[in-house]
Amino acid sequence: MKKSMLFIVGCLLPLAMLTAQEFNSGTNVINVGLGLGGNFGDFQTSSVSPGLSISYERGIWDVGGPGVISLGGYIGTKSYRYRVTGIDSKWSYTVIGVRGAYHFNGLEVENLDIYGGAMLSYNIANFSGDSVGFRVRSAVAPTVFVGGRWYFTDTFAGFAELGYGAAYLTIGGSLRF
Repeated sequence: MKKSMLFIVGCLLPLAMLTAQEFNSGTNVINVGLGLGGNFGDFQTSSVSPGLSISYERGIWDVGGPGVISLGGYIGTKSYRYRVTGIDSKWSYTVIGVRGAYHFNGLEVENLDIYGGAMLSYNIANFSGDSVGFRVRSAVAPTVFVGGRWYFTDTFAGFAELGYGAAYLTIGGSLRF
């Protein structure tokens, strides 16, 4: 039992000693995520793909109080398929947006980056197959989001984000440079 505990502590201690800088002006981050949940319409589907997304942001302004405003871009995709006897339809959405976020640096947790923001996106709809009365249309959409990153090293983090892009919840990895 003692050897097991020593082994676990020995493995976790280096992780606990890692530190990362806060999100600052000039910081660049790329997120790659897998989205869960979300729906672009009120219809029953036979299958739904997970949302896939990539986003970029750069710290632009230090603001009064402990925080930084970032600006960046987002692209994500999600598809649905409706298949019943005699009907086979597929539609997909590509979301392209610009986003801004406020990164709160007031916590005394060195590896944590928490943020919230807004995005203005254009959702491009594509449809193929049999028409079953679904409305599929492209549209401009404003959204809000909140999220956090936990840095395992100075450059790599895991992240989770609630809001709406290609999904309601997105989880994935981040690379800071």
